[in-house]
Amino acid sequence: MLYSVIGKSGSGKTQYLVDEATKEKEKDVNNVAFVTTEDDRTRILNHKVRVINAKSYNINCIGQLKGFIAGILARDYDIGKIYVDGAYEIADINKDNLEKLTDGLMKLSEYAKSDIYLSLDWSKEDIPESIKAEIIEVN
Repeated sequence: MLYSVIGKSGSGKTQYLVDEATKEKEKDVNNVAFVTTEDDRTRILNHKVRVINAKSYNINCIGQLKGFIAGILARDYDIGKIYVDGAYEIADINKDNLEKLTDGLMKLSEYAKSDIYLSLDWSKEDIPESIKAEIIEVN
């Protein structure tokens, strides 16, 4: 399943993702990956969560972001969840390309049987109705 974690800047999206990743890893059922743009996440996440700084890989468009996530899933078939924090800082995501990105991530999620959480600095009103992701609004 694909989840879009939305809210305005400073609303707690990162903390929500950190808390969810920590809870998931404490279950110790699947591997968990946390894609971020900041290295300081390694200090606040469970040490068993794989933290990947996407900025280190020079990702700058939604196609590269989708390919990056596909590569993570292809490398480790035991990944149960991928949390993508600050996706808007990784690639230029806008109303014109959000549907293409979410469709691609939904297909990856279904194929790999892995949940993907994508955080966006958007409000619920900004999300087009055509988006098939489950919306989680953080206030």
